[in-house]
Amino acid sequence: MKAYYMRFYFGILVLLFSTNAALSQPITLVKNKQSNYHISLPSEADSFLNKSALSFQQLVHKMTGARIPIWSNAATDGRSVEFRINKNRSGYAGTIENGNFIIEASNSYKCWEAVFAIFEKLGCRYLSPSVTFTPTLTDLVIATDYAFDPLVKTRTVHAKLFYENPEFAAKRRVTTSGFPGFVPEAFVHTFHKFVPERNYYSAHPEYYALVKNKRLPTQLCLSNDTVYRMIKDSVAAYFNRYPNAAVISVSQDDNTQYCECDRCAGFDKQEGTPAASMIRLVNKIARDFPAKTISTLAYQYTRKAPKTLRPEHNVLVTLCSIECDRSAPIAVKSKDFETDLIEWGRLGATLQIWDYTTQFTNFLAPFPNLETIQPNIQLFVRNGANWIFEQHSHNTSELYELRCYLMSALLWDPYASYDKLITEFCQLYYGKGSAAVLTYVKGLEKSIKEYPKFFLFLYGDPAQGFDTWLSGQKLLQYQQAFDQSEKALKGQPQLLERLNKARIGLDYATLEYFRTNRAPFELNNRTVLNAVYNRFKAATLKGNIPIVNEMGLTLDTYLKSYQQFMTNAGKKNLARGAAVSLVNKPVKYAKEDPQTLTDGAFGGWSFFANWLGFLNEMKATVDLKETKQFRSIGINFLQVTNHVVFFPVRVKFEISEDGINYTTISTVENPFPLQKTSKVNDIYQFHTPEIPMKARYIRVTGENMNTPPYWHHAAGTGAWIFADEIVVSE
Repeated sequence: MKAYYMRFYFGILVLLFSTNAALSQPITLVKNKQSNYHISLPSEADSFLNKSALSFQQLVHKMTGARIPIWSNAATDGRSVEFRINKNRSGYAGTIENGNFIIEASNSYKCWEAVFAIFEKLGCRYLSPSVTFTPTLTDLVIATDYAFDPLVKTRTVHAKLFYENPEFAAKRRVTTSGFPGFVPEAFVHTFHKFVPERNYYSAHPEYYALVKNKRLPTQLCLSNDTVYRMIKDSVAAYFNRYPNAAVISVSQDDNTQYCECDRCAGFDKQEGTPAASMIRLVNKIARDFPAKTISTLAYQYTRKAPKTLRPEHNVLVTLCSIECDRSAPIAVKSKDFETDLIEWGRLGATLQIWDYTTQFTNFLAPFPNLETIQPNIQLFVRNGANWIFEQHSHNTSELYELRCYLMSALLWDPYASYDKLITEFCQLYYGKGSAAVLTYVKGLEKSIKEYPKFFLFLYGDPAQGFDTWLSGQKLLQYQQAFDQSEKALKGQPQLLERLNKARIGLDYATLEYFRTNRAPFELNNRTVLNAVYNRFKAATLKGNIPIVNEMGLTLDTYLKSYQQFMTNAGKKNLARGAAVSLVNKPVKYAKEDPQTLTDGAFGGWSFFANWLGFLNEMKATVDLKETKQFRSIGINFLQVTNHVVFFPVRVKFEISEDGINYTTISTVENPFPLQKTSKVNDIYQFHTPEIPMKARYIRVTGENMNTPPYWHHAAGTGAWIFADEIVVSE
């Protein structure tokens, strides 16, 4: 039942009114910093009940200075705070009974969560693992009963902030692991675990997907009876290994190369979606294990629900929103996902939502999606989802603490005030530095709305916004706001450290903007560039940030690479601004402009960041306008293997004085041939040896592998090469 309340943060009394308020007389736990209450624990109390009692005691002490004693197996004399386990209770409660205060939940862990929920009503705020705000009170009065029955029953924010700090997770009432109750080795993308390619593909290609008339180990053939039996046996083995696990995932691997054989395609055609062959198989497994839950994905090609095929009652359908535009609520700009959500609900599916809340290619970049999280959660709840997994960056991201606080708060109460949550957190966590953080957050939200056609992509790059919502002028304005707040925090090192961590996203975007060499952040402004780089380096190292994107790019590699970029950018490049002609047309990226290769702007770690993309051979000719002498030629290439972007097989360098007759200077083989263990995200400069050369024309050819190897998830499709900045050095 919803309670309506008002808070006096620094006053004496917190009043809450509910429909049953007349049934309970207020109790005074603390009067003038003294208490005649004790906390009563049964002798058989487990660790979570003990933690519940200790947390209650500590919070009362922090608020009032009074220390309520904890009595084990105490007699009933005297007023008490007690804990009650009621396995039939949905949610949590704190009730006044005969002058005693009873905290009740379905298990001891939830009693611990209930303590924190009650004290949150009393004005406490759990901001981070190390920062809790508690109001200072003389008297502590419980004025009414409390009842909490969250709409979202299983609440997960995928962040180490919770996984590595279980008490903080309890305070925020979110899970301490990503997939509670699951077999730990089989929680998602499990097909390759059940039927490993290395064991079966050579001898039994028929177990695997038929893609464009060729069997590939990208997915399984879901209509193959032997495959079904192998999955069934694997599921049984996993449950035997983990008898306490209640859930296992039987789900597609992370690619879209599904089986098109006649049987699979027939099922899919009948139901209007490739999810049909998936649900048909998963239903069979679910019937084999009626006491367990079988999870599967509605993800990418399986996202659309079947027309009539209903999942079994013990099938958990995990619906994933990976394609959605994050610049606005799903119901506004991703209507197709909303339709799929509704259709799965129509089939009566038990739904888990797998939502996404960060930019996976740039964990540290500005990502103005905060305002969309609430309406999205509300949409999920309205359509029957009571298990929501918010996939954040796991590791530290832009505005990490604020994001974790906001998401956990909205999972607990999807209808809480967004503006109040944001403002209150910033004021309590950043102090006088909150002005800059709020200017930054609100400014990003306002700017993205000014460009309704902009698609805010999970796998995008801040460079995509440099001409619109994240322009150089806006970055400059945000930097100036942080400069002012930094001055306001003089002499407050703890708050200043938090402010500098909040500034990491802005500094990251500014460093990436410097790559473009445009006003107001030109590369020749070394004073500002060095200041931003040094501040970013100090804050990220202080924050123990291990990686900067999903592909595993380490902070150390990023910092060293950027340092090298600053050094290279200061060197003279004879090719800068030179005309470029191409044999094959580039595709989609960098405005398909050949001059990208000599514009003086260096590509970053994402293919959106000033890279020219090719689905075939790259052959570029640079005209220096006159014959010049030089000693080396180099060109950078990008690798992002999970996005089918690979280094070229080889790069050939040629020179000419007349543009007709060319001499090959060198052919450089890729020193890092693609393997299963290759670095996912990398940049490498192919270059000639340093020798005296003389020419007007320079031709560089990058050979594309054309298609990934059979073991790659995109086998059978095209392959990309991305090139940038031809450098000709004296």
